[in-house]
Order: sequence, then structure tokens, then C-alpha cells
Amino acid sequence: IIEEIPGPKHKKDEPFQMLVSDLSYSDYLGRLAIGKVINGFTDSRSNMICIQKNGDEVPLKISKLQCYAGLGLKEIEKVEAGEIVVISGIENVHIGDTICTKEQPKVLPRITVDEPTVFMNFSRNSSPLAGTEGKITQPGKIKERLEKESLLNVSIQVEESEDKESFIVKGRGEFQMAIIIETMRREGFELNVGRPQVIFKYIDGVKMEPMEHLYVQCENTFTGIVTEKLSRRKGKLINMTNYDNGRVQIEFLTPARSLIGYRDEFLTDTRGTGLMNSSFAGYEEYKGDFVNRYSGSLVGDRSGSAVPYALFNLEPRGTLFILAGDKVYEGMVIGEHNKEGDLNVNPTKTKKLSNMRSSGKDEAVVLSPILPMTLERSLRFIRDDELVEVTPKSIRIRKKALSAHARKQMDK
Repeated sequence: IIEEIPGPKHKKDEPFQMLVSDLSYSDYLGRLAIGKVINGFTDSRSNMICIQKNGDEVPLKISKLQCYAGLGLKEIEKVEAGEIVVISGIENVHIGDTICTKEQPKVLPRITVDEPTVFMNFSRNSSPLAGTEGKITQPGKIKERLEKESLLNVSIQVEESEDKESFIVKGRGEFQMAIIIETMRREGFELNVGRPQVIFKYIDGVKMEPMEHLYVQCENTFTGIVTEKLSRRKGKLINMTNYDNGRVQIEFLTPARSLIGYRDEFLTDTRGTGLMNSSFAGYEEYKGDFVNRYSGSLVGDRSGSAVPYALFNLEPRGTLFILAGDKVYEGMVIGEHNKEGDLNVNPTKTKKLSNMRSSGKDEAVVLSPILPMTLERSLRFIRDDELVEVTPKSIRIRKKALSAHARKQMDK
């Protein structure tokens, strides 16, 4: 590499120029601008300007210079062209801005960050079990944590909803959202999150949706099932390449909403041997609706603890998500119905006892193993009228309206 690839061209004798390529945040130093010094040199306490997207020149004084040392940062006094540096001393800075001297301002070619394509609603945990497993439940604390995340991660945007009780978090995909949720639950937060949804745009009155350029690699035998399922999700096959090792690469142009929850299904269809990557491909006219889930939900109709006898009798109705002894409440989704439409069930029902002698002995109840509902599976499973309840110890699925009567009124 050293012999064949030419090194970067930097001029140390020219005025200082740095392109901001990443941002971070420190509780002590505030906003941090990260980037490579293109030309020149500088030291801490120097006066510079930040040239923003609209051409405004914001004055700044470098309060501290840092560079990476292993996994951490170390303070330095001077930085030269070619080095990657972390600068503190400016709050209003964005990726693509140029930091340079005031005497000779020169703007560098700007880089951009992909716009968010997915949003989710975050709100406080309002279930009957709220506050029993986590230590942070207040909306104000949730808002503060999300705003801090938006400072650390430039691809995240946070907005407050009209009711002031929930927050709209925008990002680049459901897995990015899942990482934020998982981090918060490990920190002790309890919250409800809604179904991931794509961000639509209206251009000249036409509804537009984000598209993804999808690259799939799998064995030849799985080509049919992968193509069929992506076609159902409004994906368009644009290229296919066969390799000598029995694998094939397929390229699709597909709506971003079609990939929500599809990755786990893809791994199942390809028996864990498939590879999938995607990149943002702009906005196109809305491609139409498609069905994400054909089955309904098994919804608990009362609070209590799940009983083996009740769960055994519910197994023919569908796939269960809970174990015997788990706490349940009215409006909690305890399983997937094997038919369309929701079914209200009683998972706390016990066997009726009497003093009449039975003709035979009672057999021990043996329940089938369940598939644990991880955060990713739960986000893929829920519909628009459902929420995922996230706590440090549990992940549950519930209806937005817990009361069966309230759900009937909403359906009318």
C-alpha cells in the first residue's frame, strides 16, 4: 500500500483549513467538531471562523485540541495538516462546515449526511406494570436522554409531539432505533415505542417515499423465495449476477418501508447464509400498500399471572409469547393469533375444581417452547394500534388502548 498508493497531498505552509466530517458531545466541553486538517497548522487558544452551509462566518476560539490515542482521546497543543483532530469551542457547527482562519477564509468542498428516512414515537411507560422494573420513567428524563443522543449521533433528530407526552425520533433505519432503545433500557429507562414508519414527502402534490438500493447475496436455491418476497413488498429486480461458487448477487430497488422487519425473515429464508446491504437511493412516487402481517394478536383481557392450564388451552389458537408465571394485564399481547383479527383471551384462567370424582387421572400439562420476543422481533411484529413496552428486565407488546371496550369504540 505504501509503495503503490500515493499519499494525501497537504500543504503545511498554507492557511489552516479543516473539514468537519463528524460531531460528538462532551458534558464538560460541549459540542465537539471532528475532522482532518487539510492545510496549515494551528494550536489551542487560536481564533478561527466556521463557514457554514449558507455562507455565514461564525467566529470561534479553540478552547481545546484533542487527538485519538487508541480508544480514547488525549489533549495536544498543536495540530498540523494530515492529522485528525477533535476541536472544542463552538456550539453551532454541522457536518460539512469549514473551519479556517479569518484572514484567509477558503471553503472546502462540502460533504452531506443522508436524511432520516424512518421515525418512531417514544413515550413514557403507561402500562399497569409501569415503574416496577425501571428507575427512570418521567417524560422529561426521556426527552433529555433523547436530546443528548441527537448531539452524539448526527443522523438522529428529535422532535416533541403536540401532546408533550411523546417524542418523534427520526433516523436512518429500525436497527439504529433499536440500538438507541436497547441502550436506554440498559440505563434503567422504561418507555413505550411505536411501530417504525417511513418519512413521506409531498413534491408538487405527489406523495413520495424513500427508496433503498438493496444488494442481496445468497445461494442459488434461495433465489426464488427472496425474489418472491421482495416483489410482494414492491421491490423491483434491477440486476442479477451468478458466481462460480453457487451463490448469486441480486440487486433491487425497493421502498425503505419494505425493509422494516425483513432482515430477520431474510435470514430465516436463506438459513442464515444470506448477506444483505442497502444504501439510500432518493425519493420516488409512492409504490402502493402491501400487507406486512396477515395474522391477528392474542390479547389478554385481565390482569394477573399466566397459568399453565390456561396457556395449554390457548396453544391451538396461535403462537404464545409468554411463559407460565409471567405477569399479564388487560390489553397486553400474549401471542400471535393464527387467524386474521384479534382475539381477547384469559391467560389467568385456572381449572375449575369440584368434589366430583373424575373418570381418570389428570395428565401433567406440558407447554410447547416459545420464541422469545426480542426487541427487533417485537418492532417487526407490531401494528399501528400496538406498542412495545421496554423495561430493563422485560420486553412486552401491548395495545395502545388497553381496554377492550375502548378498542371497540376506536374500530367503529
